[in-house]
Amino acid sequence: MNLLLTLTAFTEAATGLMLITVPSIVVRLLLGAEISGAGIALGRVAGFGLLALGIACMPGRHPNANTAPAHRAMLTYNSLATLYFLCLGIGGERVGPLLWPAAVLHGILSFLLARQWKLGNMRH
Repeated sequence: MNLLLTLTAFTEAATGLMLITVPSIVVRLLLGAEISGAGIALGRVAGFGLLALGIACMPGRHPNANTAPAHRAMLTYNSLATLYFLCLGIGGERVGPLLWPAAVLHGILSFLLARQWKLGNMRH
């Protein structure tokens, strides 16, 4: 089983569950802002997407399973999340107490996924 892919899948699925259940808290911690109405609904829809991404990218039990698509999906998501969190943080408009830690975490995961991709340590 691929430990890095499992870690990223689990992290995104957990974040998705948090967005589904308490979107206002997640947004406050990440962006330092309050949401209501349509923002809560949209946060929950984003949570559905992250939960689905996490579930879809969890490696199976079969040792010869192809994990390349899951790696590409997680690398794309983590890279884009890193860039967006950095833009938000540098702009200083939407900064909550977890924005910078989230940016660093996504950056580290992006680096590790890219390195693993380059080294070919996943089943094709």
